[in-house]
Amino acid sequence: MDELLQPLIDGDRRALSRAITLVESTRPDHRARAVALIAALPDRQALRIGLSGTPGVGKSTFIEAFGTMLTGQGLRVAVLAVDPSSARSGGSILGDKTRMEMLSRNPMAFIRPTPSSAQLGGVARRTRETIRLCEAAGYDVVLIETVGVGQSETLVAEMCDLFTLLLAPAGGDELQGVKRGIMEMADLILVNKADGDLLATARRTVADYAGALRLLRKRPQDPEGFPKALPVSAATGEGLDKAWAEMQALIEWRRAHGHFDATRAAQARHWFEAELRAGLLARLDQPRARAEIQRLGEAVAAGALAPGAAASELLDWLGHAEEACTGTGAEVE
Repeated sequence: MDELLQPLIDGDRRALSRAITLVESTRPDHRARAVALIAALPDRQALRIGLSGTPGVGKSTFIEAFGTMLTGQGLRVAVLAVDPSSARSGGSILGDKTRMEMLSRNPMAFIRPTPSSAQLGGVARRTRETIRLCEAAGYDVVLIETVGVGQSETLVAEMCDLFTLLLAPAGGDELQGVKRGIMEMADLILVNKADGDLLATARRTVADYAGALRLLRKRPQDPEGFPKALPVSAATGEGLDKAWAEMQALIEWRRAHGHFDATRAAQARHWFEAELRAGLLARLDQPRARAEIQRLGEAVAAGALAPGAAASELLDWLGHAEEACTGTGAEVE
């Protein structure tokens, strides 16, 4: 049994941090240990809430206010904040803890910033495993804050129970709201900064998006009235309790009608397929494969080989290389 397993199950924050570092590592020995650790985790479930929105909409401020409200109700809250990585240096600021100063000091909360490391979809490569670790550590709610890149940021919907989209007042009209992509994935749209001079604007924005949502085709996992748009204020806390009540009502309905377990099962299968694709892509990073890619790439650049033909040749080469490594069934016998 891994030495991290029992302290992790007991809720030790240091063990949780070390376990997350382990699953994020790219070393082969660490990866093997991480897979074994994930497989040994108990089957605990937390409410997984994905939170997305454009940069500057106030995601971190909202999470701090929302998380503080939840911890005040006796719930343990884990926050997984994904920061964008630089396309040039590969580095990330990872400044979410400084933006959530009160929540980061709360003993009922755990905040873990993670670089996206060029992973598309707004989440990090190992966010799924990190969610499982937080659940095993006894957290009741896991908030996944995405990078915040726009309409295509839908991958988080494949790993959470509720997908919440945070928008700013006057961020778009009905036509903007019905755009396909992130809008049709949202379970709840929260218009933030609904206070002070922006209150009237926020209410109009909520009305715009509520009208737009009625034009979208109803999903089988939604009860009547969902998805819906609500005004909230992270600065004053107004509307947070209503948003939480709507989230609980939606989850209870999905549990009662079998959609919750079905979605979790579909997400597990999606996780398996994603791991399979990632493993296959990792084969291309082996030294011999890189050399073959370099050779074929030079041929394509020189015009001696078409890109499609080069790709087919590489795939054939990989198949022959795999047979040479494993042998045929007759050779094994």
